[in-house]
Amino acid sequence: MENGLRGHTEGRGSNSATSPTGLTPGVKIPTTPGLKRRLTRRISYTPARYKDDDEYIGFATLPEQVHRKAVRKGFDFTLMVVGESGLGKSTLINSLFLSELYKDRELPSVNDLIQRTVSIEKKQLEIEEKGVRLKLTIVDTPGFNDTVNADDCHKALLEYVEQQFKQYFEDESGLNRRNIVDNRVHCCLYFISPYGHGLRQIDVETMKKLHHKVNIVPLLAKADILTKQELKAMKDRIMQEIEDNKIHVYEFPDCDSDEDEDFKQQDRELKASIPFAVVGCNTVVEAGGKKIRGRAYPWGIVEVDNPDHCDFVRLRQMLISTHMQDLKDVTSDVHYENYRATHIRTQMSGTQKERV
Repeated sequence: MENGLRGHTEGRGSNSATSPTGLTPGVKIPTTPGLKRRLTRRISYTPARYKDDDEYIGFATLPEQVHRKAVRKGFDFTLMVVGESGLGKSTLINSLFLSELYKDRELPSVNDLIQRTVSIEKKQLEIEEKGVRLKLTIVDTPGFNDTVNADDCHKALLEYVEQQFKQYFEDESGLNRRNIVDNRVHCCLYFISPYGHGLRQIDVETMKKLHHKVNIVPLLAKADILTKQELKAMKDRIMQEIEDNKIHVYEFPDCDSDEDEDFKQQDRELKASIPFAVVGCNTVVEAGGKKIRGRAYPWGIVEVDNPDHCDFVRLRQMLISTHMQDLKDVTSDVHYENYRATHIRTQMSGTQKERV
């Protein structure tokens, strides 16, 4: 089984050698339609540069003003988690945000699973890091694909996403627009089972229903059960099926040309990691005299925070450190604007029919 652990490292290298996306040549990844975006991570303005400049006016401090205002106001982010029971969704969320959001959850019995329907559960968490406050909303979907007939699983998800668009539209069109709460879903982590041979029909149908409403980030759950060959084959097959079914997943923006080479390399690795092969764990084990987060097996230890073992670190980097604002921008500029245009068009069409 040591090969299974080592295989993740070699699989990553094999991915990079074949193509920048880890796919076979000629396969194009379908992406979220939208505006051309650039990934920018820092503000290069420094006041000292202009202190003694006779032509200095002062508006170069605008980025700092915006930054201070944004920090005072805080940030909102809504994350939807979709996948059947047993794929480690709760554990992964706890690992991502170093919290215990689901410590009181009880596993459903067999009888509960037979009659279970998809429900929506919201949990909110306020996090502060270096003076920056984040109001995080986790939208869980227990019951998804847990029944024998799962044809209508996507309906509850779609209704929830559209309801948040509708509520935001009504608040935006109302009299008091100063304190609008943004509950729109900014990202959907879609968990794919590692036990099959790629995407199942329920996965294809659900993602096709959601991909024009929300940013979908596909995850390959429980990646530690796969060897290096199985992991690479599964990733390639999933991306090929996403391409064949014309499913639009979240498109990573391009880096600015003036970014350093290390940041560009990180961006290339993120794009090549789709779908992210993740392992969630909050258990601390001891290995080599050090305490690490990981899963202990008779053949060795899978370290969650080791990028050679799984893509958890890359997912966390993308979701929290580098692309959180872009996920919000795409939600606002693309998905919400599409809903808004359709809604207004429908309203105008109904008004014209009444006049006739």
